[in-house]
Amino acid sequence: MGIEFTLNTPSGASISGEEAGEGPAVVLLHGLTASRRYVVMGSRALERSGHRVISYDARGHGRSGPAAQPEDYGYEALAQDLIAVMDHRGVERAVLAGASMGAHTLLRAALTAPQRVAGVVVITPAYAGPQSLAPARLERWDQLAVGLRERGVEGFLEAYGEPQVSSEELARTVRTVIRQRLALHQHPLAVADALQAVPRSQPFAEISALGAISAPAVIVGSSDGADPEHPLAVAQAYARAIPGASLVSDRPGASPVAWQGSQLSRIIAELVSLTR
Repeated sequence: MGIEFTLNTPSGASISGEEAGEGPAVVLLHGLTASRRYVVMGSRALERSGHRVISYDARGHGRSGPAAQPEDYGYEALAQDLIAVMDHRGVERAVLAGASMGAHTLLRAALTAPQRVAGVVVITPAYAGPQSLAPARLERWDQLAVGLRERGVEGFLEAYGEPQVSSEELARTVRTVIRQRLALHQHPLAVADALQAVPRSQPFAEISALGAISAPAVIVGSSDGADPEHPLAVAQAYARAIPGASLVSDRPGASPVAWQGSQLSRIIAELVSLTR
């Protein structure tokens, strides 16, 4: 069993997390509307293989408290929370592994506090530069936020619409996971605030800025048929931009690597071994 912890960040957000295992430190960061179990999907392989694993719910998500203001969910604040968690747990440097919002958060930290980052595992990134701030894209996030505020999970799903994936089986999986993820939040209205604030925030200006990252890096992408909201082309662009980065993606017709906790854990452990 892990040790649960809470801390108040310098900006006043109350962060809830847990730590388990001993060995090189790994910090896990989840995506928007998710919580800490949705990085390696509950797998304990990292702890069992000799790693100290720290995971936490981002501000407004899971058991963590809301931000002081509805707009305080940008990547500057999220990266500061990450460093605050590391300070709280006495971790000077760690391998960081995060999905989507968590991936962008750790990249912001790698750019602004590189001395704290031993390596990065960037899972299903979506931010493609300023084009990601297009009004039509932001309007969709606003609709999801309104749906969640007004009618809870059902309102979110109605605004989300039919998942644009390659099979009905995948669509059922997406709907089930959405329900499961949203049911875990103690402050759903804070998640609605994050749905509007996070997509309006830039973790970095352009993908080319990632060329400044010197830490070992693995990028995990998914096929567009399974996960069109995190285009494989974006993962490929990140892998080209970060010096020495490698790209891992699922085989055609296979379940995405990003959905397989044991596979992700192996990828993370392999990167840790390169940093020792």
